[in-house]
Amino acid sequence: MWIAVVICHDEPISEGMTSARIDFGTAERFLSLRRALGVEAFGLNQLTLQPRQRGRINRHRSQEEVYLVLAGTLTLVVEREDHALEAGELARVPARVRRRLENRGAEPCVLVAIGAAGQHVGRDGEAFASWEEREGRPPQEVPLPDDLPAPT
Repeated sequence: MWIAVVICHDEPISEGMTSARIDFGTAERFLSLRRALGVEAFGLNQLTLQPRQRGRINRHRSQEEVYLVLAGTLTLVVEREDHALEAGELARVPARVRRRLENRGAEPCVLVAIGAAGQHVGRDGEAFASWEEREGRPPQEVPLPDDLPAPT
């Protein structure tokens, strides 16, 4: 069984890498991954529904949400229409649209909800051919590296 550790930060995390782990064994319905990771630009939560549990009918005024099912089967009810999502499937629900999350199955359903408002800033990535390079270039201008060698 995994143990989830939620870290609350007084100051936003702007440098360095942070990590968290999905807790597949939790009995908690809601775990904030955003806070654990120090994410500032979007919502990121783990939701766990035990068999036969369901959430409230809800909507967001300005935030769209994407649901990524990691385990079990989620029934996503969107304005009274049922949509079954299996592990590995995703769905997007726009802002102002009512939805409810339900687990009609016999196993726990674990999913990640990602929410954001506003416009996507677009692709702002930079690529480097080596760790020695300091100036990034558009990714399409940097060739992909060779694959890792086979284990010996």
